[in-house]
Amino acid sequence: MVLEELHNLPVGQLAVVGMRGCEEIAAKINRYLVTWRKDVVKKGLIAPSIEDEYTRDSYMLDVRCPRFGTGEAKGIINSSVRGDDLYILSDCFNYNVTYRMYGKEVPMSPDDHFQDLKRIISAAAGKARRISVIMPMLYESRQHRRSTRESLDCALALQELVNLGVENIITFDAHDARVQNAIPNASFESVPSTYQMIKALVHNADGLQIDRDHLMVISPDEGGLTRCIYYSTVLGVDLGMFYKRRDYSTIVNGRNPIVAHEFLGANLDGKDVIVVDDMISSGDSMIDVAKQLKARNARRVYCCTAFGLFVEGLDAFDKAHADGYIEKIFTTNMIYRTPELLKRPWYCEVDMSKYIAYIINTLNHDRSMSELLDPASRIKKLLASIDEK
Repeated sequence: MVLEELHNLPVGQLAVVGMRGCEEIAAKINRYLVTWRKDVVKKGLIAPSIEDEYTRDSYMLDVRCPRFGTGEAKGIINSSVRGDDLYILSDCFNYNVTYRMYGKEVPMSPDDHFQDLKRIISAAAGKARRISVIMPMLYESRQHRRSTRESLDCALALQELVNLGVENIITFDAHDARVQNAIPNASFESVPSTYQMIKALVHNADGLQIDRDHLMVISPDEGGLTRCIYYSTVLGVDLGMFYKRRDYSTIVNGRNPIVAHEFLGANLDGKDVIVVDDMISSGDSMIDVAKQLKARNARRVYCCTAFGLFVEGLDAFDKAHADGYIEKIFTTNMIYRTPELLKRPWYCEVDMSKYIAYIINTLNHDRSMSELLDPASRIKKLLASIDEK
């Protein structure tokens, strides 16, 4: 987006909240917004009468969620939000954030983060002109449908946010975007990280040839097929898929264990492969898929996932890399990454801060997000520029 395109007046004075655990990416987003808006004023693209409201040295609001000794908490906003267009960034999966309860240091769970988010929305007390929540990895997104007598946590969470007055809910690479059916009259966007992921891939995968003879996109399961179809289409390469055979008579750690991965697709002999998924949890499935791809004579295996949780640690991935099963893993910086992960030779971080800043700037000007949501033209330009080199 170029600055000259921002003809619409802002919805309200821009204000950004980075919840606990989002400080790093929120600071990057803020720097982009400050720089861009000062450029807008320099170029005379905003009426002089609103310049003072339009530009700030920082758009970040100071918020707190202090806790009592019992673990109970409250939300506090230490400035006025009256008339503001408020954007709240929340990482519900940052377990590195802690609080004290009964004298013990307790890591914050996704439930704790979500409660704090609701506390800050409540603290705004209806004074903001509009509230938007940016939750990169959607809270309870894996509990999005009912398969037996069980709760529908993601749907309930979205309804809670809307009932609190949230107008826009923005997430990235939702596990299943159909969960928006729970809030049919509210604005819900599942934004793809495709462009940033492909950009990071082509700049960090040495000798990668993007054509049907040398590259293939792989979906690790049937649930991620739509996402992988998009990747294969914009890259112009073939698509393969694994489907998981599970033991539905057994539950281990809250899920049915995978019995085997069955492959559907063309010959992989000598090709690089990109395995695309929305998240890495324990990583067992991803590593098993990588082993099966190498057994089918794949050349190099690159894993591209929006969110790297690594709930069982990094040792299994260290071994998979050392044994030649996985070349590199790409995940975004939208959720917490441990310092140990950032040091791994097989890990590449995909920075999404500029993209999120674009989204905030676009929405604040009440402009269409269609170009940001479909990056096909930008991907084609990126690939064309690489071919020219």
